[in-house]
Amino acid sequence: MIIIVAKSIIKKDKIEKFKLLAEKLIEESKKEEGCISYKLFNDINNKTIYTFIEQWKDKNAIDIHNNSKHFKSIVPKLQELQEKDSEVNLYEVVI
Repeated sequence: MIIIVAKSIIKKDKIEKFKLLAEKLIEESKKEEGCISYKLFNDINNKTIYTFIEQWKDKNAIDIHNNSKHFKSIVPKLQELQEKDSEVNLYEVVI
């Protein structure tokens, strides 16, 4: 299993639009065969920070996701609403 943690800082006046687009992305991504979990979190201390935490079966599932129609159409729109590029890290479960 591979975990993706993608942290973004959203422009204050774009938060509602970001959440609507993120909801569509999550809804479609959860339908993918290799998706175990896909959630969006909001920082308690800074309401402009949003973090996607995704669990995928394997690297192949991530590759399929990154090339999916919904990913390619929604993610660029999400990026336009950010203050700067997302910080994205991939993790493997150790214990």
